[in-house]
Amino acid sequence: MSNAEPLWPNGAPGAKGNEPNDKPTLTTFLPEPAVATGASIVVCPGGGYGGLATDHEGVKVARWLNSIGVAAFMLEYRHAGRGYAHPAPLQDAQRAIRTVRGRAGSLGPDPERIGIMGFSAGGHLASTASTHFDAGTAAAADAIERVSCRPDFSVLVYPVITFTQPFCHVGSRENLIGKNPDPQLQKSLSNELMVTPDTPPTFLVHSQDDTAVPPENSIAYYQACTAAKVPVEMHILQGGWHGWGMCDDGQPHSIWTSLLAMWMKYRGLLTKN
Repeated sequence: MSNAEPLWPNGAPGAKGNEPNDKPTLTTFLPEPAVATGASIVVCPGGGYGGLATDHEGVKVARWLNSIGVAAFMLEYRHAGRGYAHPAPLQDAQRAIRTVRGRAGSLGPDPERIGIMGFSAGGHLASTASTHFDAGTAAAADAIERVSCRPDFSVLVYPVITFTQPFCHVGSRENLIGKNPDPQLQKSLSNELMVTPDTPPTFLVHSQDDTAVPPENSIAYYQACTAAKVPVEMHILQGGWHGWGMCDDGQPHSIWTSLLAMWMKYRGLLTKN
């Protein structure tokens, strides 16, 4: 594990000041060389776009990823609790993917096996990054901005997906785009509507009894991926409610890491370079 590094060394776009809250960070967790596969994941903790659950949805997740040979990069993105709304979180997520890809040679990850993982509102951010991306700006002075921000795969754990359906998590929506958002912006961030054939392969997991962020969010994204012929796998587990992260309490949700590891193995992500 390294210390948290500033995501934007020269200042984030739209920064309101120069305090810690204005400086999103990326913390690197690298697996032991003997087990490293070359795959990597940007991890986006949840928190309703009003905070960040960096322990059980961040650090503990990163350490588990390291145990299966995957490099992890925990993103502490800007959010309403820091005084920021859209597009700041998405800018940070896109920058994180570009950073990992742009520095792949020195850090070790394969630039073509970089995923993004998000929990709850972090899942909304990860799904937004998976449906809103570009190839980079070739003429950019900053070398990191020249590379693509498209993730090669995504992992969405009890994600917020929709901003337009009745099962929307209203708190996340209001923190990100306000109580009376522009309808077009609201639609563009309802990510089940934004899936295309270019959306990366996706793993989804949710609890049936989740009343905070109902599983219909994952179901809607799964259906959109299926319609677009995007490779997708979904698990709706009977119990667990919401926000379990890396908690291992013997409940049905505790199996999700094993299911994810199987999916990653099937996708060739755990095969050493």
